[in-house]
Amino acid sequence: MAYRWNTTFWNLWAMVCLLACAACTATPDHPTAVDELPPIYPDYTGVTIPQGLAPLNFSLANGEEGRIDVVVKGAKGGELHANGTFADFDVDDWHALTLQNKGSKLTFTVCICRDGQWRRYRDFDVWVSDDDLEEWGLTYRRIPPGYEVYGKMGLYERDLSNFDEQPIIENTAIPGACLNCHVSNRTDPTQFTFHVRGDHGATVIQQQGVMEVLQSRNDSIGGSLVYPYWHPTGKYVAYSTNRTNQSFHAVAGERIEVFDHASDVLVYCPATHEILSDSALATTDHFENYPVFSPDGKTLYYCAAEAREIPEGYKDIRYNLCKVAFDPEKGAIAGMPDTLFNARAMGKSANHPRPSYDGRFLLFTMSDYGCFPIWHKEADQWLLDLQTGEARALDEVNSTDTDSYHNWSTNSRWMVFTSRRSNGYYTQLFLTHVDKNGRMTKPFLLPQRNPWEYYDETLYSFNTPDFTKTPVALDRRKAAQAISAESRVATKVK
Repeated sequence: MAYRWNTTFWNLWAMVCLLACAACTATPDHPTAVDELPPIYPDYTGVTIPQGLAPLNFSLANGEEGRIDVVVKGAKGGELHANGTFADFDVDDWHALTLQNKGSKLTFTVCICRDGQWRRYRDFDVWVSDDDLEEWGLTYRRIPPGYEVYGKMGLYERDLSNFDEQPIIENTAIPGACLNCHVSNRTDPTQFTFHVRGDHGATVIQQQGVMEVLQSRNDSIGGSLVYPYWHPTGKYVAYSTNRTNQSFHAVAGERIEVFDHASDVLVYCPATHEILSDSALATTDHFENYPVFSPDGKTLYYCAAEAREIPEGYKDIRYNLCKVAFDPEKGAIAGMPDTLFNARAMGKSANHPRPSYDGRFLLFTMSDYGCFPIWHKEADQWLLDLQTGEARALDEVNSTDTDSYHNWSTNSRWMVFTSRRSNGYYTQLFLTHVDKNGRMTKPFLLPQRNPWEYYDETLYSFNTPDFTKTPVALDRRKAAQAISAESRVATKVK
């Protein structure tokens, strides 16, 4: 009996010693050098960030277990250290380091311990741009991947200096509603509008704290007010009116298709509740969509495609970028439309035009067909130089999966867009720096405090992102009550 006890004891003791030898020391002790970049998630190697952004915390790639030790040194001085199951930097210390090294770089030294062995990987740099972001945060919609019903979803805002997120409005307060198509005026949410689909359909407009809930439909224009964009003066909002349907593919690699049976472009005047419907932008032989004003307010950009029978001809629908003069004094279309970029001649379809606020560029999404590229794997970002008329694919930011909806910061030096590049299923938000010539840096995933845990457990797609100068001052309870009520502000066609 004593022999058995001693054997069991020494076996247990050997196992404890073996585990102790296999365990990581608290900090790297004579790590083995590895001539590779560290396997981290998200991939922040070589990116360019604005000073004051939330820390670039990262985890081990693919959610692997292990310990990580990171030292960050600024080229102009300053140092940070993080150690744990993921790199978790103090927010205030991170801000101080990025401020000290604005216009220079941060060098990351990463050691990872797995199977009891510390390994030191090749250092990488992160550049801190001279160009400030000049925005408080982001607004976006989060929606689950259930297509038949809306489920829980809403509009949210995120403080970009840290990891704080809060709802602007959620449909849990308005059962059965789909909240979408939101936009501020040049990222200023004192002028804010969004559309509501479903049983409580409406278009909500708030200006300087005064909210109005418009009738969802106007029979004179044949539909609802969707896909909005403010005129820089705030006197007008351009909308499209769309008869939209969705269908499901039986083809591997294709999930869902969204298309319009009809669409027109119009301009709404909040002060008079009048809708300007011009025959040049409301034709029967074309689908007009996605209107946006130029920064000087004198041009209206939009997309147009030759009409086809739906659904039979949906793969033959290809949109060009068009423009037409707009008279802000009269609130009227001036002259005839013209084609700005002929995507149809390339066998492609151009959508989601967004002009940079400095007036130099027009960002858009290119796909094989249709007007809803967020479901198209081939969708890419393109940039049109409004000075030279040259357009190019943004190879420096595009991926092999969907790259879609986008918006500019007001200083035209930062861009946010959606992409499925991480997993092919969910759209996530990526940011990139844009120089004065329209060249963009390597995109980076929106930072989260514990990134792998956050994105692995958040089963939502992020879409329709926009920058915001301040938090959106929308009274959620009051807005939900107004949307749920039957009272609506009527609109009239001018």
